[in-house]
Amino acid sequence: MQIKTLRIDPQWQSRLESIGYGYHTLDGIPYWVDDYYYEIRNRDADLIYNATNELWQMCIDAVEYIIKNKRYQHFHIPPFMIPHIERTWNDDEPSIYGRFDFAYDSVHGELKMLEFNADTPTSLFETSIVQWYWKNHYFPQLTDQFNSVHERLIQSWVELKPYLKGDILHFSCAKETLEDLTNVEYLRDTALQAGIETKLIYIDDIGWAGNSFVDLEGEPILSIFKLYPWEWMAREEFAVHIINDPNQAQWIEPSWKMLLSNKAILPILWELFPNHPHLLAAYVNGPAHLKHFVKKPILSREGANIEMYYDKQMIYHTEGEYGEEGYIYQELANLHREDTGFSIIGSWIIGQEACGISFRESDMPITTDQSRFIPHIILH
Repeated sequence: MQIKTLRIDPQWQSRLESIGYGYHTLDGIPYWVDDYYYEIRNRDADLIYNATNELWQMCIDAVEYIIKNKRYQHFHIPPFMIPHIERTWNDDEPSIYGRFDFAYDSVHGELKMLEFNADTPTSLFETSIVQWYWKNHYFPQLTDQFNSVHERLIQSWVELKPYLKGDILHFSCAKETLEDLTNVEYLRDTALQAGIETKLIYIDDIGWAGNSFVDLEGEPILSIFKLYPWEWMAREEFAVHIINDPNQAQWIEPSWKMLLSNKAILPILWELFPNHPHLLAAYVNGPAHLKHFVKKPILSREGANIEMYYDKQMIYHTEGEYGEEGYIYQELANLHREDTGFSIIGSWIIGQEACGISFRESDMPITTDQSRFIPHIILH
């Protein structure tokens, strides 16, 4: 697994914009990297594929364990949401997607799970569409890519379609969020290709009609995909209607994903699968025996409020607004490093199967919303 460089296409920005990718540059700094890429081997792809599928099953086992044993205390989930979580789990409410973030230690060939973006993972459009078009632009011949995201999404919607409530699947995100809207519209397009009737409504515009959630035309919302975190929804004014909704609207991702999108899942996984080769040691009440560790808020996003310790001395940290809900302590991972920066691997699980990867690169060893997206190819 190594970085390779290209002679950049001088029209790369307009090429990306022509396929609907408008946030390739943030504040004048490229977020999308067009002129270098990761070249991986088939065995790297196989390692990531197998690890992702295995970890997904471990996560499912962990949810079952938490619910069965009422292990909610460290998740800081509002108590009124617990029955909803349990109902959606017991009713087998479907999940469409998630993204594991991995550290890859190229020296030892080890792949370690950093966390699981189980509720509102983004960079889906870049992974599925943008890097595929990038590959076909620079490598039009037989070059391969670990990327069947598009096909898996359509197939997942096809399989889900008979179980949707109502005739319309609403799609939602917050207003004025270009990245979220791009991801939602892409997901909506794949649902349309699966033969599902869809409708876009911003989360800000969802109404409550006394006996159901409604869209701006007053149509009941019975099934809805939302790119909006459950922990935020649970604190909204209308949250009580989620549990009192007579229609029991079908939210995708379902509320049982609150257990997996919360970093308190990491110590649970370590407790259930101690010393598993793809897990890092993780604890709730302190770093235990760890000398090198990372302190993470259980609900932080985009690398905010992370503290990194080496020999129990803090060596790096990020600012942010998280931490009130508590922290977990995770063994410090060895990140893959090139001259261009530190990289982590995002591995997508869609419809119960690993199906694609993305690389995010940072100047410092914590991935944030400023981290770059790097495409890849598989070297045969």
